[in-house]
Amino acid sequence: MAISHTMGLARGTVRRFAQAESFPERAVRQPGPSILDPYLSHLNARLAAGYENATALWRELRDLGFAGSPKQVYRWMAERRTAPAKTTARKWHSPGPTRSAAEASLPSPKQLAWLLVRPATALDATEAAVLARVRQCPEAATVAELAERFCILIRQCCRERQSRNKEQTSIKALTTWIAEAQSSGIQAIETFAAGLEQDGAAVRAALTQPWSSGQAEGQITRLKLLKRSMYGRASFDLLRRRVLLAA
Repeated sequence: MAISHTMGLARGTVRRFAQAESFPERAVRQPGPSILDPYLSHLNARLAAGYENATALWRELRDLGFAGSPKQVYRWMAERRTAPAKTTARKWHSPGPTRSAAEASLPSPKQLAWLLVRPATALDATEAAVLARVRQCPEAATVAELAERFCILIRQCCRERQSRNKEQTSIKALTTWIAEAQSSGIQAIETFAAGLEQDGAAVRAALTQPWSSGQAEGQITRLKLLKRSMYGRASFDLLRRRVLLAA
């Protein structure tokens, strides 16, 4: 009974296994008669000739009088196929030869993005090697170079309050970066640069001014939380009262 409770099995099943004189091998299931039996000679001959298109074979059998569905031919062929069908999902293909460490797959896009925005001094040898592989592609090298320059610019501006000359230098560097990004030929980078240029005044102010928009963003987040907590069923008057009373 202890084994039954632990394994989640019926007591009769546990008793049968415990009292067996040898390991109870599972009985081999013998295939029964099939509607394909009269056509096996034709299927084996076509398979021996290297023909493994199950749909075409079903059409041939149908012309010979076969009344079954294509699925029966698919199942028969799936057990004897020497190569995956064209419609087989890639994840079900048999694994190829083991690749070396240099040919190993790259990290996920999110992991690569995180490596691109980190300082070069914070990367270990493995991460630096991954970025070196990525930079072998000219387009990826352009993205990596632009991302690195943009992150360096942001860090320099946010590290400490800048003088007037440094502010002008930062604005000039940002303008140059946006111009290069817009002419990079990479749609994602061009879209990002266009968004920065559209909000150019706010972006340049964020890089040169010591003020933070955190207070405004926090109030917006609180307002959204109150609104969503009412599931959209309350009126504006109630939302206004909740905001004012909480303040």
